[in-house]
Amino acid sequence: MATVTEPRRQTKQSFQTKLLIDGQWRDAASGKTFATVNPATEEVITEVAEGDAADIDLAVKAARRAFDSGPWRKMDARDRGRLITRLADLVEENIDELAELETLDNGKPLAEARNGDLPMVVDTFRYYAGWADKIQGQTIPVRGNYFTYTRKEPVGVAGQIIPWNFPLMMVAWKWAPALASGCTIVMKPAEQTPLSVLKLGEIAMQAGFPNGVINIVNGFGPTAGAALVAHPGVDKIAFTGEGTTAKIIMRSAVETMKRMTMELGGKSPNIVFADADLDKAVDGALLGIYLNQGQCCCAGSRLFVQEEVHDEFLGKLAAKVDARALGDPFDLKTQQKHQISRVSFNNKGCWYTD
Repeated sequence: MATVTEPRRQTKQSFQTKLLIDGQWRDAASGKTFATVNPATEEVITEVAEGDAADIDLAVKAARRAFDSGPWRKMDARDRGRLITRLADLVEENIDELAELETLDNGKPLAEARNGDLPMVVDTFRYYAGWADKIQGQTIPVRGNYFTYTRKEPVGVAGQIIPWNFPLMMVAWKWAPALASGCTIVMKPAEQTPLSVLKLGEIAMQAGFPNGVINIVNGFGPTAGAALVAHPGVDKIAFTGEGTTAKIIMRSAVETMKRMTMELGGKSPNIVFADADLDKAVDGALLGIYLNQGQCCCAGSRLFVQEEVHDEFLGKLAAKVDARALGDPFDLKTQQKHQISRVSFNNKGCWYTD
């Protein structure tokens, strides 16, 4: 495989490393920190605060206050939409810095982060900003002289747990619908990739979100994540990750009757018939399995190829695989970078078990 040389270096970065609770950046209650590592070099980037049950409790109480008695639930829906739009605008203004931070902490190619992930983050926030004042109930015809209607209300405090493969996109997919509907948030980022999420927290505060609406607690699953799922002040858990963890979450969340949404892994096949445009099919298969180094919940990890074109297709595919440029993720020519960790590498990059 080709190797990229003369890597492009990232701009000087400053890192937010604390927990965001009730609009304030604070150390973990325990004082503990943990290292976040650059996958490309295996060097420690910085130390971040390590939250646990005590910090989760503070964050949930802040989110609870912001929802029950704070300004967020009472805010006009159009004003909520404007704040989400402002967040989208600020992400766009800081898009280069955010993309470089994503690449530094996750290791994905800069071109992929800048031209793929971040534009979709902006689009997601703008899309849901438009929904904020369009969440409506219905009038229902019933027998008799009655006026019957439904009214949709926010669920409450949303606990959100995201993975490391698309950190900022996962934030947008979790935050945007929750904020548009009037919920407040306690998020636990993946311990491998907290830095871009924390930076987005800074941008959210700059956008003007009220204290307690968005809370971020770094930490590990058995401590911070488990405490978030079990906390009685949380009304809903939204989780993206692997199936084994999802089963643990479901067993815990049932004790407090939380609502749950799960986005888990899969084994997604590509099917290539003999009458296909083989060059386009090869490009599609290559993108399907190599996007984000295969670290994707919908990676095209199986190929069904009609026998008549099997050898020709595999020959074309192998040639393109061999030509992929490996190297420093900050070099814009790089197509293939490092897996998120040695654990992921040893598992062939597949962190989903479904």
